[in-house]
Amino acid sequence: MVEPIYVPVLPTRRDAWTAYEALDALIRRRIAPLWTLVPHSGPERTRGVPAALEAAGDQAALGRWLTPRVDRLITAMDGGPGWVDAAHVEGRVEGAAVGLWRLATRSRLRLVTGPERDPTLQRYTADLAFLSGRGLGIRLLVDEPPDEPCSTRLLELLDRLCLPVSQTDLILDMGAATEGDETAKNAIAALDLLGTLRRWRTVVLTSGAFPRTPDQPATAVRYEVRRHDRQLHHAVRVARPGFPTRVMYGDYSVEHAFSANAPSGDDQYGPPWGLLRYTTPDSFLIARAPLRGRERVDRVRAAARWITESGWFRGVDHSAGERWLHACAGGEGSGGSGNAETWIKAGHIQHLNFAVHQLMSTWA
Repeated sequence: MVEPIYVPVLPTRRDAWTAYEALDALIRRRIAPLWTLVPHSGPERTRGVPAALEAAGDQAALGRWLTPRVDRLITAMDGGPGWVDAAHVEGRVEGAAVGLWRLATRSRLRLVTGPERDPTLQRYTADLAFLSGRGLGIRLLVDEPPDEPCSTRLLELLDRLCLPVSQTDLILDMGAATEGDETAKNAIAALDLLGTLRRWRTVVLTSGAFPRTPDQPATAVRYEVRRHDRQLHHAVRVARPGFPTRVMYGDYSVEHAFSANAPSGDDQYGPPWGLLRYTTPDSFLIARAPLRGRERVDRVRAAARWITESGWFRGVDHSAGERWLHACAGGEGSGGSGNAETWIKAGHIQHLNFAVHQLMSTWA
């Protein structure tokens, strides 16, 4: 039986789930995504600040928005394994009820909770997980060096939820990984302290190195960014080669680690530019391109050519992402230059495909 080896953390947006659908079936079998249900409305959520129980608000509006989104996600997964985190919507229990019930009963996705969340919501998620028969993921946001109180809170959560450890996954989410930070040290400490508390069914270590898109981008239109998430996982494997449980590699694909904290919406007054992106063994190639203007198409094609003419481009036989970039770079006229959603979808396809092949080569 082919087992997943890679956990991309993806937002429940159309570009991400259609990218997953576009992957070859053999690649999908090696992937177990962690989907984060994006907020319905309001400001961007702050990492680590849990949702509160909300009896007020338009619960019906949330249900009308969330349920079809969940149905579309279930269709995209097509029975594949993974996790789904409802942290941004679970506070409105009534509005989220139908969507979460369908996730528990109509998919193979495992629900997720965390020690920082409201105890009532933890219990509710655990009950749905028990009914699903697939168990539960515990997602820990490791933004500081873990300590004994952290392990105590985790043990108290496990005891309170009464789920067998054989059906419990530990997801260590390191957030954004940047050069020179302490993320790798914190990851090793988290594995030593928390990864050994129980004999977890699965241990996932995830972080994200794709840069956050600034509101006012720098003058650089094309640049390269190191994949510190990949380097972090390598450092952990070197430091702990004999860890009792295999630690699954996770990343945020070609999204910033906070991307899923922002509500999903079609903002016609958003930035007048987007990003073409390409993953290499140790870096991301990023090209900024306009979304409007008379020279838009020419500049988009030039950005695509910068990627396809680089020494890192692997050719059209590797994925649909490469094929789109190649066609865009050599195209004529206005057709085929895409938009921001097209560009990130192509980036996801190429990255997910490449990450699986890279991991298979590493562990061969």
